[in-house]
Amino acid sequence: MPQSSLVHIQIFRVVLAPLTRSRSYNNLPQPHAILYYSQRATKGGLLIAEATGISANAQGMKLFPDTPGIWTKEQVEAWKLIVDAVHAKGGEEAPISSTDKRAKTQIYDDGAVDEYLTPRKLREDEIPDVINNFRVAARNAIQAGFDGVEIHGAHGFLLEQFMKDSVNDRTDQYGGSLENRCRFALEVVRAVSDEIGPDRVGFKLSPYTKYLDCFDSDPDSLGLYMAKQLDKCNILYLNVTEADMIMVNDKLEIPHKLFPMRKAFRGCFMVGGGYDRDEGSKVISSGYADLVAYGRLFLANPDLPKRFELDAPLNKYDRPTFYSSDPVVGYTDYPFLQL
Repeated sequence: MPQSSLVHIQIFRVVLAPLTRSRSYNNLPQPHAILYYSQRATKGGLLIAEATGISANAQGMKLFPDTPGIWTKEQVEAWKLIVDAVHAKGGEEAPISSTDKRAKTQIYDDGAVDEYLTPRKLREDEIPDVINNFRVAARNAIQAGFDGVEIHGAHGFLLEQFMKDSVNDRTDQYGGSLENRCRFALEVVRAVSDEIGPDRVGFKLSPYTKYLDCFDSDPDSLGLYMAKQLDKCNILYLNVTEADMIMVNDKLEIPHKLFPMRKAFRGCFMVGGGYDRDEGSKVISSGYADLVAYGRLFLANPDLPKRFELDAPLNKYDRPTFYSSDPVVGYTDYPFLQL
């Protein structure tokens, strides 16, 4: 594993997964996010910030409005306040910014936005500009005080659209073979690593899942190839979404298909997707994973690590408020454990 500026990452077990919350009005992180993230900060804890746009053209479709950006000075300054609040809680680590390029929206010169269009293919001559946007966004994240960045190569967004053969029908150097389809993502990883150092870089991958019509005919090979290539890049960690849960003896279970990827990647290996306290404990103790990312459970339980430690009851999450614009309800009003 690379020597890391995230000094204590080996002791992290419960991680806040990156969660889109749609409360960054006009793509600007808001003061209420200071409270939201600091509520979930603990000493030595790792928080991964919500997916954050790398440019004005990288913002999401209307389905997820008001996602934050990190391409302007104003956005960087707003993020600084959030990161400082997390550090002030005694945490030795800051949230990690997730930068992605969302390609399901068309933005016009007059500012009008069409919702959920089928995106056109990027021209080869446009790809270097997108890579540079990732590079600059990573630099901005470090300037904002983040300890690193997580590159979003999952869940149907741009980098995954290149990697998966259900949507990539290109005939140039970025299409066809598995190596070609993964080329763009790895070029982004190398550019970001060159900018801020590989020990500050993580990568989010979801080879087994289907998002926005993005799936692959051979997810085993895709996941293993990317794990091997990312290992060569010497990045800090790999964050992988588990395959969809399956029914076994009338009970939903996680299929645990990621062990070959775990063996291939020698950095910190993080998993997420359907985990609870007991299942998370099992995969940590067995060596299947180093870290477990929790989304909905952490959203609804700002003190989730303490609740897991005590095996205390959990708050129930309120799904209708996941992406609402309210700065309090379903965001910062979940109660803490009363001891």
